[in-house]
Amino acid sequence: MNVLEKLFDMTALGEIGQSPLSLVMLVIGFVLLYLGIKKKFEPLLLIPIAFGVILANFPSGNMGVIPADEINAISDLTIFQIAKEYGIMNMLYYTLIKTGLLPPLIFMGVGAMTDFGPMLRNLRLAFFGAAAQIGIFTVLISSVISGFTIEEAGAMGIIGGADGPTAIYTAIILAPHLLGPIAIAAYSYMALVPVIIPLVVKYTMNPKELSINMKDQDKQYPSNVVIRDIKTVKILFPIVLCTIVALLVPSSVPLVGLLLFGNLIKEIGSDTNRLFKAASETIMNTATIFLGLCVGATMTAATFLNAQTLLIIAGGFVAFVISVAGGIFAVKIFNLFAKKKINPLIGATGLSAVPMASRVANEIALKHDPKNHILQYCMSSNISGVIGSAVAAGVLISFLS
Repeated sequence: MNVLEKLFDMTALGEIGQSPLSLVMLVIGFVLLYLGIKKKFEPLLLIPIAFGVILANFPSGNMGVIPADEINAISDLTIFQIAKEYGIMNMLYYTLIKTGLLPPLIFMGVGAMTDFGPMLRNLRLAFFGAAAQIGIFTVLISSVISGFTIEEAGAMGIIGGADGPTAIYTAIILAPHLLGPIAIAAYSYMALVPVIIPLVVKYTMNPKELSINMKDQDKQYPSNVVIRDIKTVKILFPIVLCTIVALLVPSSVPLVGLLLFGNLIKEIGSDTNRLFKAASETIMNTATIFLGLCVGATMTAATFLNAQTLLIIAGGFVAFVISVAGGIFAVKIFNLFAKKKINPLIGATGLSAVPMASRVANEIALKHDPKNHILQYCMSSNISGVIGSAVAAGVLISFLS
């Protein structure tokens, strides 16, 4: 009997029975795994996050991230001390996440996989990527009114930019204790873009607007500007834009700077091909794994299951909806004064969910007109939304941190 008791004490079965909230978090982790594996909702990040949730909530596993406070002073410990006293997950979190290292590395990989060509060919459409950021600041104001601190409100509002790394980076600096809920909200709603955009479009656009054919508009009102050497322009663009952003919003350079560096080594070509492969494959994939696991590990029962988390998830949804609607109405206002009309679906893609938002908008346009392919036009707004959300995050960090 003594042997059996020791064997039972060795397991986590007894502690699980005493921690019902941990069981709830385990169920959430398994549900997220199902959504990532079966439903294919952002599997590259949702699966690591879900597994991190599961690891963090098994009793005695010592894999949950412990928030730093005045009592444990974990932020003041060395890497080796953190690993010894609090486990390897805390070591990874405070080394890779708390320092803000991984989100910029992921942005570098995103830049290496991004083609700015569609945006450069349709620069006027890029302005609608800025209009879509209205959801960020709307939620920021409403969150402060709801009782959140200005820093927490800023971290919540950035969810409306529909960019996971940007939301995580902003939360790390402004409200690290909200990192888990903000990350889950950001990536969940990014995965739900195929649901959210059609829903907003249904109540904000009419059939006439949905049928605006962009290629027909180009034929009727051809552009006076022709890019003769697109390769040179695509090389110069990240250099020039990085310089401008660094001068105007220096706090956004960790994100925008590495995004543009990743794009530059892609556009240079064979001379930097090894760097491009490292940024877009090796570094990107490694950073994604550790980011997902560490973010998931912050979602313990004590930090996640509370009313504040529900408000963050609700606020994230509102931010998404307002951002999509803001882009649509920006195009509608533009069309009131312009001869060359723009399909408002392009404004709906001002979110940073690249290229999912563009694909969804293109599918909606094709349902109303099988010849109305607007994907390349949507990408212009969509790509500028990535830059816009990162700049917006820099502005918030500058004012609030």
